[in-house]
Amino acid sequence: MLRTSFYKFHSDRGAKFVDFAGWEMPISFGSVIEEHKQVRERGGLFDVSHMGRFKLSGRHVRRLLERVLTRYITDMVEKTCRYSLVCNEQGGVMDDVILYKYTGHYMLVVNASNREKILAHLQKVAQDENMVVKIDDQTKSTAMVALQGPRVMEKIGEFSREVPMLKRYGFCEKNLLILKMTISRTGYTGEDGVEVIMGAAMADKALKLLVKESPDAQENVMASVGLAARDTLRLEAGMPLYGHELSETIDPLTAGLDFAVTLNKSELDRGVNFIGLQALQAIAAAGLKQKRVGLKFEGKRTPRQDMSVVKGDQKVGHVTSGCLSPTLGYPIAMAYVDVAESELGNKLSVALDNGKTIDGEVVALPFYKKP
Repeated sequence: MLRTSFYKFHSDRGAKFVDFAGWEMPISFGSVIEEHKQVRERGGLFDVSHMGRFKLSGRHVRRLLERVLTRYITDMVEKTCRYSLVCNEQGGVMDDVILYKYTGHYMLVVNASNREKILAHLQKVAQDENMVVKIDDQTKSTAMVALQGPRVMEKIGEFSREVPMLKRYGFCEKNLLILKMTISRTGYTGEDGVEVIMGAAMADKALKLLVKESPDAQENVMASVGLAARDTLRLEAGMPLYGHELSETIDPLTAGLDFAVTLNKSELDRGVNFIGLQALQAIAAAGLKQKRVGLKFEGKRTPRQDMSVVKGDQKVGHVTSGCLSPTLGYPIAMAYVDVAESELGNKLSVALDNGKTIDGEVVALPFYKKP
């Protein structure tokens, strides 16, 4: 398995490692619930170096991105990021991504499990349509961390005035000794914070300079957090995860990601249609059959992925993600249900593997909003 630049940093802090998309990643550092609360109450550090990072440049780079991304990106200004999706011809989601616009090039951040697929897709589209584009996979030559939590910006403000002034989905470039870093105000937890991209060779040393851990647990806003807590945090924040809420058989409109789909892109960009546009236009015209919703439950029984959502003895959908919310204290889940059953307050149940059901109701997403 591949290891990130921070493997020893994690190991020294008692990480339990798992295989995640071919990378040996920390799943937890002890208690998942305590790590979750650490991020909600103070701040935490996540290693996200396993995510793919592609540098794109060349004469036709913008045209390639407009072809493969669902969102219009030509109007992006430098040093901003934009969330978007990559779709297949049927409108299914191949991946959800974040695009960074630099001076003279772009950076596309993709999910670890989809890195090779998206790289091949970009290369094929460029080749088939005779585009002059350079695609440099920098995943292994760079590292990436996320610092998330209500006190993170306060801590960062101790060594930078610029970073706390960044707008959401903005970024800046900073130099720490000989290391150049990209710091963006983005994240996947529902909290404020940043994500930092840096060169892999010096990343471990840079992290130790950036992260000043306090011996006082109540003052430590940079404690290490694993992938398990990252999942419960993003679920509370109502954020979709590829392989759960997103897949090549789920379209972004059904997923509730309309904001990341520019259905009139051809009008904005002189006839350029993104791959999957016609399929999504047809889905929009016909009306949605299912919607992504939030469900909350009483008790402690937790619904899991692929369990059926039922009303009476009729199946009306399926669960995509579920957990016992550490912040809210009750089970929550995201699910796809028939549009007719998607109204807030609607009473629905989930069928457990033992034949019993747990009762719940449809609630608004996200489940959690920062104070």
